[in-house]
Amino acid sequence: MGKEKAKVGKRGNGEGSISRRNNGGWMAQYVVHTAEGERKRRTIYGKTRADVAKKPAKAVSDRESGLVFDDKGLTLGDFLDGWLADCIEPLVHHGTIEYGTYIRYAGIVRNHVKPALGHKKLRALSRPEVRKFYNEKSKRLSPRSVDYLHVTLQKALNQAIRDDLIPRNVATNERPRSSRQRSKKEAQAFSRELVRALLAAASGKRNEALYIVAVHTGLRQGELLGLRWTDLNLGRDKGELAVRRSLKVTEDGLGFGPPKNNASRRSVPLNKTAVRALKAHRKRQNEERLRTPEWSDNDLVFPNRVGKPMDHNNLYHREYKALLKAAGLAEQNFTFHSLRHTFGTALFKRGEHPKIVQSLLGHASIVQTMDTYSHLLEDIGGDAVGGLDEAFG
Repeated sequence: MGKEKAKVGKRGNGEGSISRRNNGGWMAQYVVHTAEGERKRRTIYGKTRADVAKKPAKAVSDRESGLVFDDKGLTLGDFLDGWLADCIEPLVHHGTIEYGTYIRYAGIVRNHVKPALGHKKLRALSRPEVRKFYNEKSKRLSPRSVDYLHVTLQKALNQAIRDDLIPRNVATNERPRSSRQRSKKEAQAFSRELVRALLAAASGKRNEALYIVAVHTGLRQGELLGLRWTDLNLGRDKGELAVRRSLKVTEDGLGFGPPKNNASRRSVPLNKTAVRALKAHRKRQNEERLRTPEWSDNDLVFPNRVGKPMDHNNLYHREYKALLKAAGLAEQNFTFHSLRHTFGTALFKRGEHPKIVQSLLGHASIVQTMDTYSHLLEDIGGDAVGGLDEAFG
């Protein structure tokens, strides 16, 4: 069968090559650039000249603006798999992000984004589809979880833009409304009475001291689980601990690494309540070590039952949540991080200077501290200028 002859029609500006076919229809040919820099010719057919003129004209215009490249029919799911493997995993190996962050991205892609949107063509993904995805997830997930979905999808699509696969990020400015509301919400902290209820539930438990130290120092969970006895200086009534490392999730399982940021390397004073709890805890741990033949001596203050690093999830799901339930607090959405917020909140209510709070919490900047606890500062300076009547009168 011979090739069908076509008559070349007059080409409009930026339309590519448009031809009249022998059967009366029209065809247009135009060039796209792949992400690898190759030129590929595309052909489309239509009944009228107008039908085939639109796509080449836009393609040529966008191509000249550096927007359109050939994505080879890539689906969002396939792109996300490549993004995780080629963009995120290398950052873990270079020490730029934590392995736990990679695991969170991968879990979000696997469990949420791909089942809902993975079959969509990357270039065809639309704002309404993204918005509907967020709204549907908001019915079943917490605002914080939906935030994570948004951050992951937006970050991935930003990479697609850098790879010249899409012209714009359809997730931008589609952040769920609940996110903006949550950002203004006060940090969840235990009241004095609820702290007492929680510690009463922990009394006599194997890790009673962990909760006491958490409330009285504000250490992050990983920092607590990374503590060694050599990091502690326990005096008669007061003491000090040095935060030098943190327990992290790695490709090989649990491991130790540097704290969250440079400011997180800090010394934290221990009051007499914390010192007393730690001394009792050390005595109990020594007894446990003697009756456990398989004990692995890692000098950990809060190890598991054989002396090895304690798994974050086991601590939270098997122990902490049980304590909340025993204290009658299971329905109040307290996370383990609430213990840290409780410490920071107590400091501000005592009138401590924000820079002191920043230092004790190991925040990277004073802005983070002020944003987290701004709701506690609303009444500060309420009549700050009142005294100027006398000063300048």
